Amino acid sequence: MGDNRRVRTETLNEPGSLTSALLARLRQAIAEAGGWLPFDRFMAMALYEPGLGYYANGGQTFGHLPEDGSDFVTAPELSPLFGRTLARQVAQALAATGTREVWEFGAGSGALALQLIEALDALGQPLQRYTIVDLSGTLRERQRATLAAHASRVQWANELPEAIEGVVVGNEVLDAMPVQLLARVGGQWAERGVALDATGALAWADRPTALRPPLEVDGAHDYLTEIHPQAEAFVRTLAERLRRGAAFFIDYGFPEAEYYHPQRHMGTLICHRAHRSDSDPLADVGLKDITTHVNFTGIALAAQDAGLEVLGYTSQGRFLLNAGLMDEARGADARQNALMQKLVLEHEMGELFKVIALAPPASASGWVPLGFVAGDRTHRL
Repeated sequence: MGDNRRVRTETLNEPGSLTSALLARLRQAIAEAGGWLPFDRFMAMALYEPGLGYYANGGQTFGHLPEDGSDFVTAPELSPLFGRTLARQVAQALAATGTREVWEFGAGSGALALQLIEALDALGQPLQRYTIVDLSGTLRERQRATLAAHASRVQWANELPEAIEGVVVGNEVLDAMPVQLLARVGGQWAERGVALDATGALAWADRPTALRPPLEVDGAHDYLTEIHPQAEAFVRTLAERLRRGAAFFIDYGFPEAEYYHPQRHMGTLICHRAHRSDSDPLADVGLKDITTHVNFTGIALAAQDAGLEVLGYTSQGRFLLNAGLMDEARGADARQNALMQKLVLEHEMGELFKVIALAPPASASGWVPLGFVAGDRTHRL
């Protein structure tokens, strides 16, 4: 991301365009904040500002190739085998906790919801209700269209109710929660935020801070990283509301010791557009995804501090194989087999993506989730 203060120029579309409107909103927010906006606030606006942010402006974001207008592909978009295999785990969790509802956070196009609902029907464990929590109104419309055949069982919520009983799933939701940036430059820690340069362009600006990464980073070299207070607060809130059931989160990330390794000196912040990646969130604002990897140790500790137990933690590849991916893949054609391998191979999604399962103590005893029967890595968190 660069040095202590480095100007980035943004790409402007035609006047009145989505990008220009979002930039105007950002400039206003920076001015109202006294000339400096912390990165988590910037990231929240860039992704979720109503009608303008990346996830709120109606753009096509999910698909296989740039030619279909998409920016990246998620596992359920890649292959229905993902959702059908996850459904086996969800079915076990529903039975073990005596619940009949699924809650999904950040449901994207609705592909995973469709796969889970239909697979659970096929397994003889039909859901009473499937609730989607998604901040994006435009994505909700896509989800409604995808799930039209199951409309009687699907509902949407803007926020968590006081109590949840059921199985919670979140695929690539934690990585999209805004983060704070910390930069060690010349041996001094600062919080990195966004300001305006003399021309009105977005620019990086650092401010001294008492904030630190959860682990001390050895060495004196310059170092950029992220902390995740919003994701951890989300898990704590979920812990307060999840009275009975279990939660499964799938995302790319590392345990803390890997996340804050001295050699990871540029952090994990990355942007996605047209299936290409870059490290400049201040360019093309509103037109691309902004994301970071997940610190799974932080998620686990937040959950435990709030009263949940960690049922398991492992790689996506191991989780899917444990849960019965190969059984689901019987009879698959060559193309589906190739896509399946992307889900599990180490150099594809299999190792980078991890799965963590959480549950209240009363729902955690007496069963071991299918996905963690072999290769559990909880001890490495």
